[in-house]
Amino acid sequence: MAKYLKFFTNRIFVTVIWFGLSFFAILKQALHQHINNYQIYKYTFINLVKQIDLYAPQPKFFEDSNHYGPIFGLIIAPFTLFPDGIGVVLWVMVNAYILYQAILMLPFTAQQRNAVLLICAHELMTAAFNAQFNPMMTALIVLSYVFIKRKNNLWAAFAIVLGTYIKLYGVVGLAFFFFSDNKPKFILSLIFWGVVLFALPMVVSSPGFVMQSYYDWYMSLTEKNASNAMSSMQDISVMGMIRRIFYYPQLSNLLVLLPGLALFVTAYLRYKSFGHTAFQLLLLSSVLIFTVIFSTGSESPTYIIAFVGVGIWFMNLPRPVTGFEIGLLVFALLVTSLSPSDLFPKFINRQYIKPYALKALPCFIIWLKIVHEILTRKFDRQPVLAAA
Repeated sequence: MAKYLKFFTNRIFVTVIWFGLSFFAILKQALHQHINNYQIYKYTFINLVKQIDLYAPQPKFFEDSNHYGPIFGLIIAPFTLFPDGIGVVLWVMVNAYILYQAILMLPFTAQQRNAVLLICAHELMTAAFNAQFNPMMTALIVLSYVFIKRKNNLWAAFAIVLGTYIKLYGVVGLAFFFFSDNKPKFILSLIFWGVVLFALPMVVSSPGFVMQSYYDWYMSLTEKNASNAMSSMQDISVMGMIRRIFYYPQLSNLLVLLPGLALFVTAYLRYKSFGHTAFQLLLLSSVLIFTVIFSTGSESPTYIIAFVGVGIWFMNLPRPVTGFEIGLLVFALLVTSLSPSDLFPKFINRQYIKPYALKALPCFIIWLKIVHEILTRKFDRQPVLAAA
C-alpha cells in the first residue's frame, strides 16, 4: 500500500496530472468554440485602454458582462498580444502554474504538498475548462498566508490588496493578520499597495475613467448579487442549498451568513494557538472554504478555491486519519469535484446535485468539521510542520 501511495504522490506524476488535465480541458475548448470568459477578460484590458465602460454589456464580443476590478485589465494584458486560441491556453496554464507554486510553498512535507495537488487536480480542470481566474485567486489567498508565515509582510499585503481589487475575495487574506510578526509594517504595506494598485490602471487609461470604473464596478457587483439567487449556475452555496431544497427563494442571505460568520470568528478564541502551524493551516482551510460556500456568486468553477481548502484540511489532520475523515474526503471528491464531469452519473447530477446546489454540501460539512477541530484540537501536542 505504501508503495502505491508513494507513486501517486510522486512529484513527476502529480505534476503531469496537474498540468495535463488543465491543458487538455482548455485545448478542447479552444479548438471547438468561442471562450466567452476569455473574451470578457480580454475586453477588460481593451476597454480600459479605450476608456469604454468596463461593465456595460457588449453582445457583439461576449455574453454576460465583466465583474472584475479595473486592475484586472493589466493582469490579462500580456495574453491579449496572442491570437485568442493561444492566449486562452497560456492564460489557463499560467493560472495553473501560479496555484501550483503557491501550494508548493505551504508548510507541509513534499509528499503532503503533492497529495494536496493530486486531490485538487480534477477541480482545477473544471476551472480550466471555463478559462476561469479562480485558480489565481486561490493562489493569492494561499500566498497571503504563506508570506505572513515567512515574515514577508510586504508581499503578503500585495497578495491581499491585488486579490481584493480584482475580485473582492482577496480581502479574506486579512484573516491571517494576527499571524504577522510585525503588524505596523503589515498595515503600512496594505496602505502602500492599496494606493499603488488603485492608481496603476491609470497608467494605460486616465484617472477620471478609472475612478468612474471603480464606482461602476460596485454597481455591477450589487446588481449581480441581486440576480445570483435566480440563477441555477450560481449561488452554489449554503444559502443556495436552503433556498432550493426548501423552495424558499426569498431567504435573506444574512440569516445564513451571520451564523456562519459567528462560527468562523470563534477561531480567534484560540489566540494562544496562533503560533502553531497546524492551527494556522486549519484557519487557512476554513478561509478558503468559507469564502465559497457563503457566497451567492459561487458557481461550479469557483470551487477550486474551496477544494484547495479541503486538500489542506485533509493533509493537516493528525495521523492516522479516521474512517469518517476519509469518508468526508471521498464524499467531497465525488459530489463536489466529480459531479459536473462525465465520470459522474449525469442523471444524478441533473436531477439532484445541480438543481439543489448540492455541490456545496460536502464542503459545508467539512467546514463544520474544521470549526470543531479549531475549537477542540490540542495543538501544543502536535509536531511543528516543515516551513519549506
